[in-house]
Amino acid sequence: MKQQPHENTEIAQLEGLARLMDSKFRIPGTSIRFGLDGLIGLIPVLGDLSTFAVSAYMLVILARNGASGFLLARMILNIAVDAVVGMIPILGAIFDIGFKANLRNMKLMREHYTEGRHTGGAWKVIVPLLVVLFILLAAVAWLIYILLDAIF
Repeated sequence: MKQQPHENTEIAQLEGLARLMDSKFRIPGTSIRFGLDGLIGLIPVLGDLSTFAVSAYMLVILARNGASGFLLARMILNIAVDAVVGMIPILGAIFDIGFKANLRNMKLMREHYTEGRHTGGAWKVIVPLLVVLFILLAAVAWLIYILLDAIF
């Protein structure tokens, strides 16, 4: 009999990895928790690449265990936000402490496997994201045009 994804030992290990990356430690005297993601992220470039690689590894395991395209797209969006904002020195590390992309992704995974949520194709996430990116690119192009017109 095939083991259910939410009972799989790989998934259980991912839960532990997500806690290690996002909430293993606590700032004494507060309820603020952080993990290796916030610490390693302080190392310019290499730290961000390392934490991105861990998140990508988690995605591969979830995909191998039957995660839907929609679920994977939502997780990729969380990882992308974490990676892009995480690249900003100091502010990125602070953001990592609050955003906790890996724990967010594990919550999505639990909802998918236990409640049957987040099913279907990735297009429900990708199309709106592409529309937003197109609007942002158009706005940037327009601002550049205005700036160049004012200069010349």
